[in-house]
Amino acid sequence: MSSASPHDGHPHVEEVVDAARGAGGDDLAARVRFLLELEALKRVHRRSLLVDASRPENSAEHSWHLALLALLLAPHAADAIDVPRVVEMLLVHDVVEIDAGDVLVYDTVAMADKARAEAEAADRIFGLLPGAEGARLRALWEEYEDRATPEARFAYAVDRLQPVLLNALSGGRTWQDHGVHLDRVLEVNAPIGDAAPELWAFARAVLDGAVADGRLPSAPSPLPG
Repeated sequence: MSSASPHDGHPHVEEVVDAARGAGGDDLAARVRFLLELEALKRVHRRSLLVDASRPENSAEHSWHLALLALLLAPHAADAIDVPRVVEMLLVHDVVEIDAGDVLVYDTVAMADKARAEAEAADRIFGLLPGAEGARLRALWEEYEDRATPEARFAYAVDRLQPVLLNALSGGRTWQDHGVHLDRVLEVNAPIGDAAPELWAFARAVLDGAVADGRLPSAPSPLPG
């Protein structure tokens, strides 16, 4: 994981930040620098493929899509939720991947190091913003990670639901490439049911269909004899 900005050395980033400083002072310059930093999320490739299986989704696309899922699926949340707060949370929840990269949720080894790497990334990236604003967005990121509020649990639920849909619709290649089977998918994605039982029933039906035609293996592949 790198602690440097992905834009270090770009010939025009500082020029743009200086223009913001000249127009609105250090506060505007810091906000513009942060916004430019987030552009790098478009270059972080995830494991899930687009529905047409033409290429991997990137993390910026993923965050945008989750925000829309939250807006439209909120009526199916188990608890009353502050939808704008959920949307804000989803728009910032993966910015740490600019430094830490995307980790396959089914990879137990990689997931073990995820928290440390992402906390270091959060220190750097949210630290680019002026104090109060950086602290507010960092708190939203931490709320998502802790999943102690209805908003965070619902945000996590749609973050789990969306890859299930992409994987099922793109032929199950991500599951197949990584040796993922039904029981593991159910284990990892069960928190959907805690926040939105109807969405979990929907996901289960999608997974049943994927198992029925072989897109998702129903059991681990046997070891070679």
